[in-house]
Amino acid sequence: MTTESALADGVREALSVDAEAFAERAAEEAEIVKQELHDGSFDNHQSIVGFEYELCAVGDGRWSEESRAGEYALMRVPRRMLELMGFEKELGLHNAEMCTSPQPLSDHGLRAQLAEVRARLEAAENTAGVEGMRLVSDGLWTIPPAGETAREYLTDSVAVDGVVVAVNMSDAVRYHAMANSHREEPTDSDETPPAVLDAPGVSLATETVMPESLITSVQPHYQVAHAETLPEHFRYALRIAGPLLALGANSPFFPPDLYDDGWDGERVLAEGATANRIHVFESVLNARTDADKVRFPRDFRDVETAVERIAADETLIPMPDPGGSDRFDDAFATFRTKHGSYWRWVRPVFEGSSRSAANARIEFRPVPGQPTVRDSIAFQGTFAGLMQALPQHEHPVIELDWETARDNFYAAVADGLDADMEWIGHDGERTTDTDALYDDLLDYAEAGLRTAGCADDEAAKWVAPLRWRVANRTTPASWKRDSVRDRLDDGDDFATAVTDTQREYIDRQSETLIEGGFSAWMDD
Repeated sequence: MTTESALADGVREALSVDAEAFAERAAEEAEIVKQELHDGSFDNHQSIVGFEYELCAVGDGRWSEESRAGEYALMRVPRRMLELMGFEKELGLHNAEMCTSPQPLSDHGLRAQLAEVRARLEAAENTAGVEGMRLVSDGLWTIPPAGETAREYLTDSVAVDGVVVAVNMSDAVRYHAMANSHREEPTDSDETPPAVLDAPGVSLATETVMPESLITSVQPHYQVAHAETLPEHFRYALRIAGPLLALGANSPFFPPDLYDDGWDGERVLAEGATANRIHVFESVLNARTDADKVRFPRDFRDVETAVERIAADETLIPMPDPGGSDRFDDAFATFRTKHGSYWRWVRPVFEGSSRSAANARIEFRPVPGQPTVRDSIAFQGTFAGLMQALPQHEHPVIELDWETARDNFYAAVADGLDADMEWIGHDGERTTDTDALYDDLLDYAEAGLRTAGCADDEAAKWVAPLRWRVANRTTPASWKRDSVRDRLDDGDDFATAVTDTQREYIDRQSETLIEGGFSAWMDD
């Protein structure tokens, strides 16, 4: 049986699950989760941090003149190599993902997170290097595979007995089921509703959700000590989402062949977004749903409401229960499956392999892939420090109305650190001054890390990469925009400017990814 046939069979099995019965089970299991919350099963004696790190693979051009001509072009990662590296599949064949082991929020815990990412990434780079590959941490890739256009790579699909299968997507049934989720009975005559990539200057219709593989992220997790405090922590997380996204912006450009007619380099620089990753994820996946599943979420008043929202969320993929496990959270396996497509930029999570490991946490999802590991972990430390300090000090920014927090978020999508954002400082005064906003934000991040046991100088070091960005008004997105601007001024066409900027980004990252920092790029 071919891979495509096996995937098609898996998609048919997933789509054969009774969606109404699936939703009913999720609602029933939500009551189990709420009871476990009441019983204290999700409480822990201290806060815990974790991290997801997504990367993409590119060719390093070492083997031939042909490969050198396509240097740093996207590459498909052999599945056996992912297993050797200890990484997990992500949506595209070019993607890889690692998840760190949860650690207590402390200086030692953050050091353990940093060391684990560095150790695993170094080993993975060594493995990939044998195959002429390099793993890249970025927000949105711009050089397609050698000999292909980005449009071809993202839209290539085949129909297998009425089921659409994306050629360049990982062989996980859930990903392919998304492309077929609006079908009642798949037949050769059915037409799949297009997934539309919609961003400033780019509109691409596809039969699958493959365009979502353009993007990668880093995702800090913060596990609260007491589940009943989750609503307060969540409310604060929404208020800091815009400012942290602005600091991390790193996806100002698409592959040049994806731009619409009339969008030249000057127009992209003038009207394009700095955080296009947000546009990609929202537009591609929301095109598959009746409600906007990918969105800036609303506050919730209590932890039970968070559970109910997950259970009531639109069912996109009613996957069958895999069975064969004895995890604690198998008691609510359908609820967990439903949570897998509960796509929000900040989201609550309730799970645990055992009762002792059960946890209620916040996944912070707005930050794209960053130039270096050190910068990535700076976001983890800053987010965790803020989650620790803001509730502890009853910071008044919690009173910032939700609409303003949402507007801050999308202002950061458009303009990064140049965005107009509103903040309430520790003194209760409202401000739109960028320096005042970040002085307050990062001071509290350091305070939270000190509360967690970090010495003053160590707390400052974890946050320092982000302070540097504010002081220099420089983010990865602005670095890319400046580079493209310079190349256009030197006479390059837009496609060449974007491609050469991407290559320079990867060149600099090759020297700094594991041990260096983004600020060192400016020293050159």
